[in-house]
Amino acid sequence: MVDPDWLADTRRSYDTVAASYADQVRGLLASSPYERAMLGLFASLVEAGGGGPVADVGCGPGRLTAYLHTLGVDAFGTDLSPEMISIARRDHPSLTFSVGSMTDLAVEDSSLGGLVAWYSLIHIPDDEVATVFAHFHRVLRPGAPLLLSFHVGDDTRLKTEGYGGHPMKVHVHRRQPDQLESWLGEAGFATEARMTLASPESRLGGILFSRR
Repeated sequence: MVDPDWLADTRRSYDTVAASYADQVRGLLASSPYERAMLGLFASLVEAGGGGPVADVGCGPGRLTAYLHTLGVDAFGTDLSPEMISIARRDHPSLTFSVGSMTDLAVEDSSLGGLVAWYSLIHIPDDEVATVFAHFHRVLRPGAPLLLSFHVGDDTRLKTEGYGGHPMKVHVHRRQPDQLESWLGEAGFATEARMTLASPESRLGGILFSRR
């Protein structure tokens, strides 16, 4: 059973590891050609749909937000951890970042040309996923793309240490693509493509492309 204080625990944990996490993930995309390709495809889909602002939800230190910006995407980032957002603003001062939760996304209805949640759903309990996907559906324009990445599996584990050996208290949920695709369908999304891959970010990662 996931602790009812999971959101506060997740915020505190990532505040604690923010600097070490940022150092460890800063160069990962350079050694992840398939993930760069998926982000490039996402950028093309956003452009084909007319562009517009794109949210990087659970942006951490902002590395994906910045990469999408190099692809011509008008991306901004939001994250639960104030320390992560502080690093993102320091490292990418020309971009926009804010503190916020995907369980209560502070974005106007039908205002986004796309949304990315890159390995940020992994800490969301099963019973909160519907709320998160409802917010994603609410803020995206009709036809706008949604890109999700996640750890593939069938279990939940409590992570108590990570990123430089710092203490953490976060539950990591590994899920099957079929399960996430089903939840997306219930929220009103149509999934168009999916893939699984091994990368520096995940021993077995999943990627889903869906549309509102």
